Amino acid sequence: EMEAKYTRKMQALRDEMDLRRKTEIHELEERKNTQISELLGNHEGAFGAIKNYYNDITAKNLALINLLKEQVEDLKKKEAVLEKEKADVLRENKGLTEPLQEAQELVAELKKKLVHYYRDKEALMNSKAHLKITQKELKDLQWEHEVLEQRFSQVQEERDELYQKFTRAINEVQQKTGFKNLLLERKLHGLLTLLEQKEVELGEVIAASNFDPSALSLVSHKLEDVLNSKNATIQDLQLQLARVCKAHNDMLQTFEAKLTAFGIPLDNLGFQPLSFPLPGQ
Repeated sequence: EMEAKYTRKMQALRDEMDLRRKTEIHELEERKNTQISELLGNHEGAFGAIKNYYNDITAKNLALINLLKEQVEDLKKKEAVLEKEKADVLRENKGLTEPLQEAQELVAELKKKLVHYYRDKEALMNSKAHLKITQKELKDLQWEHEVLEQRFSQVQEERDELYQKFTRAINEVQQKTGFKNLLLERKLHGLLTLLEQKEVELGEVIAASNFDPSALSLVSHKLEDVLNSKNATIQDLQLQLARVCKAHNDMLQTFEAKLTAFGIPLDNLGFQPLSFPLPGQ
């Protein structure tokens, strides 16, 4: 009974499983058929699109081929025309070879002239620039010249005024110095003459009188004192004379230096300045 029972259960389970398997197989087949239908539809659409695409390309290519054939025929015709023109041009070139050579020589010469032209143009530009600079320098120099002329006129006036003042001073100093030198020389000459007379008189007195040696010595000492005093006076006069002569000569040197600085020749003075020699020279 148990075996029959389980046999019946197993048969029922087998039937259930067969039914389920058949159901699932049927569902799978339906889904498969649906997918196949969809794929077929998609494939047919894609195939139609591709077919249309390639049909269009083919039509375009055929049109392009026809167009290219026409262009090739046109090009052949043009080539024939160009060949004919080429032959004509070659014939013309043969006739133009000599003019071409002349033209090439003319071009070479013109190129040389062009190089010289560029050089001349550059030199002209440099000359113009230099001319501008020179003109500016000329204007500056003209302005400086005017300023210098004004300064020169002013310096000339100052020079003339200084020249007149200095000439008057020179004349006055020469007159005063000459007069003073003359007085000093006369005074010195008079003192020397007087000294000689006194010495002669003293010698005569000593020779005429019989002085004792002590008195003679005393008189000699006094005479020496007097002579020393007179010699000191003479030396002072000589020193004064030397100082005056030196001052006069220094003034003449300064005057000549000023004239040289102002560009005045010494010959324009109208006289020759006297240069006194120093005493003893």
